[in-house]
Amino acid sequence: MRGAARRAATAVAVLALLLTGCSGDGDDGRDADGTIRLRFQSLAWQKESVDANKQLVKEWNAAHPDIQVDYVQGSWDSVHDQLLTSFEGGEAPDVIHDASDDLADFAYGGYLADLRPLLPDRLKADIPEQSWRTTTFGEGVHGVPFLQEPRVLIANTELLKASGARIPTPEHPWSWEEFREVTDELTGQGRYGVAWPLKEPVSVTLNLGLSGGGQLFHRDDDGKAVLRFEQGDGVVTGTIRDQVNTDGSAARGALGMGGSDALPGFFGGKYAMLPLGFSYRQQIIQQAPEGFDWTVLPMPAGAGGAVQGVSPQTLSVAEESPHKKEAVAFIDFLLRPPNMVRLARGDWMLPTGTQALADPSLSTTEHGWAVGTALARGLRPAPAQSVRGYPEWKDKVATPALQEYYSGAIDTDELRKRLVDDGNRVLARYQR
Repeated sequence: MRGAARRAATAVAVLALLLTGCSGDGDDGRDADGTIRLRFQSLAWQKESVDANKQLVKEWNAAHPDIQVDYVQGSWDSVHDQLLTSFEGGEAPDVIHDASDDLADFAYGGYLADLRPLLPDRLKADIPEQSWRTTTFGEGVHGVPFLQEPRVLIANTELLKASGARIPTPEHPWSWEEFREVTDELTGQGRYGVAWPLKEPVSVTLNLGLSGGGQLFHRDDDGKAVLRFEQGDGVVTGTIRDQVNTDGSAARGALGMGGSDALPGFFGGKYAMLPLGFSYRQQIIQQAPEGFDWTVLPMPAGAGGAVQGVSPQTLSVAEESPHKKEAVAFIDFLLRPPNMVRLARGDWMLPTGTQALADPSLSTTEHGWAVGTALARGLRPAPAQSVRGYPEWKDKVATPALQEYYSGAIDTDELRKRLVDDGNRVLARYQR
């Protein structure tokens, strides 16, 4: 019943957005009085983030009476299918909020505008090249990366101090071997050293795998994407599997959880540490019992260094928009350094812009902001960022294979076979 309800809700949301798209008075995106009207579909969902986005739209509209922006609420749960429907129906929003790992098919399909001739020099210079690579598909740039989220360890401060373990810093993180030893030390008396909420294991595995020297996705001499499981790819995967199945230091029951599902056990002392996205700090602040002391630590690092992959949130412009120049001007306004800081704080994430990242409010020790900001220099494009066929590989091949591997149902050789052999057959269909 819940699945049917979700499908029905998604259909209603898509219909509502399409009807919103039909509300203009003219086919050229102008009102009857000539006012240009842009639709901005936002995926903000936390109250602080929604409020920040709506306030910035209000400020833009007050300063630009001839170019008005309508705020349209979207949902992360259904955005891919909803956008595909709106693109194919000719009713796409002008300005589109999404994530970089969802853009490849839309970019290659011609649905997103190439922003290179439209981007102002200020914005191009402020965002580092490594971030721009996350929205570059072929020769075009099809989105502006603006928010990013490293994965961090959230630790119970009291338990960590009692263990006597070395406290890691962004400059001197734990190695993966040391991390395994610490979680083993923290385990006992009905408590696990760590819980890995891996309901969706693929992005976690790929992004953290960079620190172990893994890549998994490579390019052959013809530029085609190919999968190879090499020694570095086994560092993070092997650590997690051993914690669950050999050491007993990671909770088996947490493997099927989402991050929010694991928080009650963390607050109750069942888990000493949780690897979570940086934005989960807000939920912890809201939900932690009074007096609960927690701290933010960097993720472990291996041969690849203190790096991890990210898929930034992005702002794109629909190819069919009749007012691309104005849409990019609105994006530029949203991403002015002070405004980017407001968006980052609203989502409890990090800005991509160098000026915004240097804002003092993002470097305080309170709530771990300084740890996250220090990790920004090690963020890299997610390994499968521009690979066509990645969504199918993720859903049909990698997710079930990794779930079975982490639970101990299959060994490393079988994991390699399924990720690589089955995976390359999937990718080949998209690269003929």
